[in-house]
Amino acid sequence: MSQLYNAFTLFLSLLVEAIPFLLLGVLLSSALLFFVDERQLISKMPRNPLLGSFVGSCVGFLFPVCECGNIPVARRLLTQGAPTSVAIGFLLAAPTINPIVIWATWVAFRDQPEIVVFRVIFSLFIATTIGWIFSFQKDPKPLMQPELAKRVINRLMAASNSDRENTPALLRSGTFLLDKSGIPILMEEDALAINLAKNKPKTLDRNKLRLFLDNVIQEVRELGGMLVLGSAIAASIQVLAPRELILNWGQDPITSILAMMVLAAVVSICSTVDAFFVLAFSSAFTTGSLLAFLVFGPMIDIKAIGLMLSIFKPRIIIYLFAIAAQLTFVLTLSYSYFF
Repeated sequence: MSQLYNAFTLFLSLLVEAIPFLLLGVLLSSALLFFVDERQLISKMPRNPLLGSFVGSCVGFLFPVCECGNIPVARRLLTQGAPTSVAIGFLLAAPTINPIVIWATWVAFRDQPEIVVFRVIFSLFIATTIGWIFSFQKDPKPLMQPELAKRVINRLMAASNSDRENTPALLRSGTFLLDKSGIPILMEEDALAINLAKNKPKTLDRNKLRLFLDNVIQEVRELGGMLVLGSAIAASIQVLAPRELILNWGQDPITSILAMMVLAAVVSICSTVDAFFVLAFSSAFTTGSLLAFLVFGPMIDIKAIGLMLSIFKPRIIIYLFAIAAQLTFVLTLSYSYFF
């Protein structure tokens, strides 16, 4: 009974910690959809795979969200046609490469500034590398969940229709009428409604607000369910696999790094407060293992995996997990031996 009580308490604590950042991410995602010209934003993103991945990783500095809040934004970037390298770079780096997390890490490790510096460097390197690797898949739709891939297809169809509208009327087929200004309007139901709406007085602000709220509600429903599932799994694992069992592995540089990576995945703590959590282990673990926790945890934890299932197919998440784990292990182990 006590284990059930502890699991429920952990479950609620994970939800309470993550929900504000999930809401922040959903609000940013919806803002990108309705209040930002996404075509201009995405068109300014570098098309070079490596540079695009690097820029996408750095964009997280402008969106201070943790691993619960970055996923709605990354999903929106993908559905609106951002390069795969940009979206994945942002997805992995945003929880760490943002001013709130950097400041929190500095406050926790003020006496060890190298942890702050190398956390940023390692996170940026890993996110850029993984984004570059996935950029070789030019078409992102095979990586996505079928429902999300349909949204991308619908966007492409809408863009195609928009290009058709830009074609001179005399070069298009169909029946037209002249509006008051003498501009020909295509007599198709959808196109006619759009053109009539353009000629109305500008009362779109209220409509945009309604669409904004509708999109927020839709994404909270979709991602909220994933967050609840991931938090429940994380709480169950923490109860069934006590932290002491994991911490007993940390007897040398290699096993201590592995132990802290496993601990980071198990506790699923938010990146804005994880520095204070791992600070309690600073006297018993090496700096390299602390870095492993701080770098690996925000990229891959159980809550994040649950939310990432709303974007990618399971095998893609396994690839992301494996590559991030290998790079984190190599970088932090090198740090342990050379610094």
